[in-house]
Amino acid sequence: MATDDDNKTRKPRARRSHPAVAVARDAARQLAELTGKDPEAVTAISRTDDGWKVELDVLELHRVPETADLIAVYVVETDGDGQLLSYRRTRRFVRSQAQEGDGT
Repeated sequence: MATDDDNKTRKPRARRSHPAVAVARDAARQLAELTGKDPEAVTAISRTDDGWKVELDVLELHRVPETADLIAVYVVETDGDGQLLSYRRTRRFVRSQAQEGDGT
């Protein structure tokens, strides 16, 4: 049984990110390096047989008003360690445009 003294001397465990969080973060960083554009959002992530598939929204063209911005959706595929294998732009839409379903 743990005593109060044991609880005082224990260091809190560092919180580890879920692997999907790290993969999404790495995919966004790698896509930004290749395209020169910063992803705004991770809209989907899923495991594949060989790694991960991450869908990212990227601001492609800023317009005034912002509701007219052009957003692109990129799909990034990575290996099991989160290293980029491929990426492709799958669609573009105006920020204010309503989307139905998953659009794929």
